[in-house]
Amino acid sequence: ARRLEMQFFDVADGVAPWVAPGLGFGRIGNFINGELWGKTTSADAPWAVIVDGRARHPSQLYEAALEGVVLFVVLWWYSRLPRARGVVSGLFLLLYGIFRFTVEFVRLPDNGEYLAFGWLTYGQAYSVPMVLFGTFLIVNAQRRRADSQMADS
Repeated sequence: ARRLEMQFFDVADGVAPWVAPGLGFGRIGNFINGELWGKTTSADAPWAVIVDGRARHPSQLYEAALEGVVLFVVLWWYSRLPRARGVVSGLFLLLYGIFRFTVEFVRLPDNGEYLAFGWLTYGQAYSVPMVLFGTFLIVNAQRRRADSQMADS
């Protein structure tokens, strides 16, 4: 960006949609490697996978779908619209944080330990700053755009 004399968020907004498929493929790799399984679920559940003789949520596939497919589609579509600089990056952080926070409810906590309240996982705690910073970026970018439009008129 510096060499081409581009703004940081012009580059970040352009790259953000393409990070999502990488996240999705990484989660598929977690599934293939037998990592990060979900909590137990009903053996009758059509989405259940059997791990160590127990029916479990395939939380890696939930994350692959949300963080890989849904996140890519939303960001790609939104990045093609007229928008304020930094909004796509903020939307990436906001949605990635929300998706990860949500899936953590059906995923086994890392090392079998909750961080707090008997339900808050480390992944959820890591997601909160992403949601907050993503919201900040979106609000700040929209405010700058509105201020710029008012100055132009």
